[in-house]
Amino acid sequence: MTLEALQDRLGYRFGAAALLRQALTHRSHGAIHNERLEFLGDSVLNCAVASLLYEKFGKLDEGDLSRVRANLVKQQTLFEVAQRLELSACLLLGEGEQKSGGFRRPSILADTLEAVFGAILLDGGFDAAQQAIRRLYEPVLRNVDPNTLGKDAKTLLQEWLQSRKIPLPVYAVVATHGAAHNQLFEVECSVPKLSIQVLGSGGSRRSAEQAAAKLALEQAQALMPATVRKTKRAAKAAGDVAQAVAEAAAGDARALEAKAAEANVLDAKAADAKAADAKAPGTAPGDAKVAPLPARGRAVAGDKAESAPAEPAVPVAEPRRRVHAA
Repeated sequence: MTLEALQDRLGYRFGAAALLRQALTHRSHGAIHNERLEFLGDSVLNCAVASLLYEKFGKLDEGDLSRVRANLVKQQTLFEVAQRLELSACLLLGEGEQKSGGFRRPSILADTLEAVFGAILLDGGFDAAQQAIRRLYEPVLRNVDPNTLGKDAKTLLQEWLQSRKIPLPVYAVVATHGAAHNQLFEVECSVPKLSIQVLGSGGSRRSAEQAAAKLALEQAQALMPATVRKTKRAAKAAGDVAQAVAEAAAGDARALEAKAAEANVLDAKAADAKAADAKAPGTAPGDAKVAPLPARGRAVAGDKAESAPAEPAVPVAEPRRRVHAA
């Protein structure tokens, strides 16, 4: 691949082509090489990626931002970006390094990419270098999960289980193979609640545990779709029950309202009938109640007492006197 094609892929045109050639030159090739440019590029890369993460992930705290950045600027990530650029086709290596396959070595490709960033900084300034880094890292960031990037398998498995309130896994060394200076460990990782039991192997107990945790996490995540479906079905059933209860309650409320309205109509009719009776002919207003007549010779409370007229007296006849002659 020519330098022109490389610049097209970088999205930047060098004013000083010598800087780009120096950035592509390994120390095995000659006295003028890219190590100082690599130092410069490492610094601008960290700054540009930090700025990019600060803008993209507004809710991440300082610790998580640092963890994600460290994984984006590490050798493996730079190696993958260099492969996408086909940077190995432009490397200038010494004869020995060329024969030993240095153009495929991740460390050489990662260092060369950093040197290219340093060369862009010197040629076009910080903004030009930052824009070039952004263009190359945008495809990487599209596939990045900031919550998991940089976490080892044991940590991911533990967080996954804790978020679902499942007891933590149990690790046990089941076998060791080989001499003491070159042992191979086999570790079992089990999650009893999920009926998961897997084996991992590695050159140390830690690496074997990580391998086992990775397998256990993959199996646990494979079980999730069935769990999600069951949860959705249960939620739907609960929603249907709630809807039925709500509809029944609404029906009862409507029935009560209808009964109350009917009672109001009946009360209104009764009031109208009572008013019509009160206005019937021959009944003077206010005569609905007639006070009882007072007994003769008695006074009614609140009235003056009056005596009944006296009957005329019958004269009594006096006895007849006898008159004797003298």
